[in-house]
Amino acid sequence: MPRGITIQEYAPKLNRTAADLVRMLMMAGEMVTATQSLSDDMIELIADELGAEILLVDPGQEQEQELLALFDQEEPDESELVERPPVVTVMGHVDHGKTKLLDAIRAANVVASEAGGITQHIGAYQAVRNGHAITFIDTPGHEAFTAMRARGAEATDIAVLVVAADDGVMPQTLEALSHAQAAEVPIVVAINKVDREDANPDRVRQQMVEQGLIPEEWGGDTIMVEVSALKGEGIDALMDALLLVAEVEELQAAPDRPAIGLVLEAHLDVGRGPVATALVQQGTMRVGDPVVAGGAYGKVRAMLDDQGNRVDVAGPATPVQVLGFNDVPLAGDQIRVAPDERVARTVAEARARRARQVELMGTAAAPVGAGSKLEDIFAHIQRGEITTLNLILKADVQGSLEAATDALRKRERDDVKLAFVQRGVGGITENDVNLAITSNATIIGFNVRPDRIARELAERERVEVRLYEIIYEMLEDVEAAMVGMLAPEFEEIVTGEAEVREVFSVPKVGRIAGCYVRSGVVKRGSKVRFLRDGVVIWKGEIASLKRFKEDAREVSAGYECGIGLEAFQDLKPGDIIETYEDREIART
Repeated sequence: MPRGITIQEYAPKLNRTAADLVRMLMMAGEMVTATQSLSDDMIELIADELGAEILLVDPGQEQEQELLALFDQEEPDESELVERPPVVTVMGHVDHGKTKLLDAIRAANVVASEAGGITQHIGAYQAVRNGHAITFIDTPGHEAFTAMRARGAEATDIAVLVVAADDGVMPQTLEALSHAQAAEVPIVVAINKVDREDANPDRVRQQMVEQGLIPEEWGGDTIMVEVSALKGEGIDALMDALLLVAEVEELQAAPDRPAIGLVLEAHLDVGRGPVATALVQQGTMRVGDPVVAGGAYGKVRAMLDDQGNRVDVAGPATPVQVLGFNDVPLAGDQIRVAPDERVARTVAEARARRARQVELMGTAAAPVGAGSKLEDIFAHIQRGEITTLNLILKADVQGSLEAATDALRKRERDDVKLAFVQRGVGGITENDVNLAITSNATIIGFNVRPDRIARELAERERVEVRLYEIIYEMLEDVEAAMVGMLAPEFEEIVTGEAEVREVFSVPKVGRIAGCYVRSGVVKRGSKVRFLRDGVVIWKGEIASLKRFKEDAREVSAGYECGIGLEAFQDLKPGDIIETYEDREIART
């Protein structure tokens, strides 16, 4: 049954008239017309009433599955498999030399005659060591890595965690580590900057042990390599370590099949049209192949490697730029070689149509892996299941973080385990939400707020974000969830967001924030939260609101205004003023 079906379309499938179904919903307190799209709940209510078994699918999904079956193949046979290069993602804290390390690996592999030439950056490249290739994905860091995993793209075989020997483990290092662990990939630690005077590699090893990664030389199973990206030292040892891990993992692929791969990034080039950087995962892609990626399709017009050279064939674990799409695919889309152009076009058009219908309905189904919710715990307990609540915990200071972690750990029971996917200090970011999607986690925040992008992503992907200012409220909620007694709650609806651009001092009035309203509507008298770097530093109300020199009742997005806050003067450019209202919502 496609989502959003009307009563007119639904009734014949159940051997009933439209009037029967309208009457049935009316009896249940739902007033709908025969031509109105039904919600999922209404469709299921009617089915339950009539004893019908239904499977809800997104519009066009059935058609797409039939089309995909045309070029879906069985799992490759053992005889078809050959060894393939490992795919490696390099992650780590900013300024720890991640980019320099990638450059050093790349420089060691560029042919001398090409050293003066310009190599083309395509977001991924291959390096060769002792006749074995290694594919490196050069992402902007773990954000891109996790965003792709959140869309179900398993692109990486090995993660390299770069830690500076002079700096040691930093917040972003821990963040990158938790993303690699959530992906369940082997981790190799590159201890960089060992050439510096204040370098202390053993301190890094000790910090890694505290995170559960025990170095091989200390009796563990994590390979840690000392390198200096600046001087090019230890690069060969790192490559050897990666090849060793790859050998243990026994990475294989079937090259003699139509290619299936992953779009790493894509853009519209003025001269060349849509260009997609793709990583071939299985099979072989050739120039002239019909391809489909998400809602885009086409014929491979040309392929370029990371040196900018044209190639005719790309085998497993090979990154290439693909030209010839009719539209720009999305990063994370699967790219497939289709039997012919007609099938590629039909599949792409079905997907694009489905995406449009879902958008028009405004009620896209919750994606697989949408955040697990506190409300769900009791249902698991009642069924006698042992349930694990995955949590991402963010707080304003380290002290609150430790206190909240300890208090939550004490609430664990035999039937409810708590797993901290990530703990950190600072505001809730898009990255945290992506990790919550990937690991099926609930985000809990103390005196911190999600930024606008994170909030919109959480709403769209239905990730539960719970924000508290008092530790006991959080503990009460977790305990109440365990006994199925969550009380009605007040939902905070963010009504507007303004950025402080300048600060003015007005005699007898005090300091006024010259603001630009970035989203929503800011109203005089609204409740307000004052944020600095995502952390709440004050709460109160807007005392005065002006447009130019005139008093204003409200100011909409895209306009500038002056905001005076009640009894708060610590204003700085770059701060965020967030207005909100409380709305009571009943628990389900």
